Amino acid sequence: MSVIFLLIPLSIIAATGFLLAFIWAVRNGQYEDTATPPMRALLDEPAMPVKKPDLKKNLERTEP
Repeated sequence: MSVIFLLIPLSIIAATGFLLAFIWAVRNGQYEDTATPPMRALLDEPAMPVKKPDLKKNLERTEP
């Protein structure tokens, strides 16, 4: 029975902490755009062009 007198205040403190964290997240814009991030994985992004090495320049450097 004495444990309940410890658990009730601890649960109220924990609930208050979660409520404050939720309010902070809402005020800082964490929940403004919930649709776009999951869709980014589905969009095709243009591939970056790969530069091919210039073999003539590499050969000129290695020849004595």
